[in-house]
Amino acid sequence: MSQNRQQTGLQMPPPEDPDTDQRPATHAERPWWKRYYPWYAVVGGTVLFNLLYSFPHYFATDPEASRSQLDPGFQPHFAFLVAHVITGNLALVTMMLQAWPHLRRTRPRVHRFIGRVYVFGAVVPTTLIVLFVLVPHRANQGSTGLACGAVLWLGTTLYAWRKARQRRYAEHRRWMIYSFSLALFTTYGRIVAWMMLNWGLQVNIQILIEATSWGVWIMHLLIAQAYLEFTARRRDKNPHAGRFDPATGAIRQ
Repeated sequence: MSQNRQQTGLQMPPPEDPDTDQRPATHAERPWWKRYYPWYAVVGGTVLFNLLYSFPHYFATDPEASRSQLDPGFQPHFAFLVAHVITGNLALVTMMLQAWPHLRRTRPRVHRFIGRVYVFGAVVPTTLIVLFVLVPHRANQGSTGLACGAVLWLGTTLYAWRKARQRRYAEHRRWMIYSFSLALFTTYGRIVAWMMLNWGLQVNIQILIEATSWGVWIMHLLIAQAYLEFTARRRDKNPHAGRFDPATGAIRQ
């Protein structure tokens, strides 16, 4: 009896798991390019460059310092351009705060407030200024592509806000990612322009304008869709009920 008691009190080591080596890597073991914050820092650097590049020229209240060609027959053109720069950069800053996962998890009320600022204080006014003021009073180069990008940015943002109001947060997340990708499509033209001025690069300005007004926002939407597909596969290779489907925006049942 005593021998049986001693045997039952023994703690046997668990059997070896044959699939141990096949388990996915933990967060600490992921390569850097699969982590979130390096890419967040890259986008943040782009936003910071945009702020430093745009604001000093438009806060001087001197139309001669404008980087865009002004319409001499439309006196308020420079004032609308300054308003566009302010609201556009506000959109980029609030976009970065909206995409910050720590803020979203720990301060949901702040996240929602910043989201309203992003939608109604930044995206709506800056896209309306583009569509009804800047595009009609600028040269024809790139106007159609810029207008299409503005319409898509406004549409995806309002649709994402509507999904949040309906508490359909998975679809809200999808459309906000599209909105964020479109928010960045005008920044690269400024980066290339700065490189041309400071590095002596020779680029055909008309080709540059057309490329940035069309190609960049198309490329950004493709990157956003690829990101949604990649994260969906990484989180769950066997879809179950309630999992977000990035291809349709629906919740799998």
